Amino acid sequence: MKKIVSGAAVMVAAAGSLLAGTAAPANAYQDYNYGAIALSVSTGRIGYSYDYSDSPSAQNAAMSSCTYNDCKIVARFANGCGAIAYSSRDGFYTFGAASSRIAAKNQALNRNSGDATIIHWNCTTGYQL
Repeated sequence: MKKIVSGAAVMVAAAGSLLAGTAAPANAYQDYNYGAIALSVSTGRIGYSYDYSDSPSAQNAAMSSCTYNDCKIVARFANGCGAIAYSSRDGFYTFGAASSRIAAKNQALNRNSGDATIIHWNCTTGYQL
């Protein structure tokens, strides 16, 4: 059986990452591009979105592309990235969301145990290198 690790904690971390990833420099205008990742734990099916003009639209697109009844949003980000790690040994999925691809992947891996590998990541325009 596949398990999802600490969904509430991940969403809180993702929300914090969302805020960190959207901070604009003083006196600067910045466009925000939103993305999301949805996951069906029962099937491993992933839906994702990027470069939407608002977070609800990005989440709806990710859910629509996931296509299973048990799909849930596991990562939300703006001008950033999201990632999913999976441990085949333990059957756990973990997630990350941050302003950079490397940070999102590291979050997902660090929240998992043992032999976890990144199984999906995606970024919006405007993510940090």
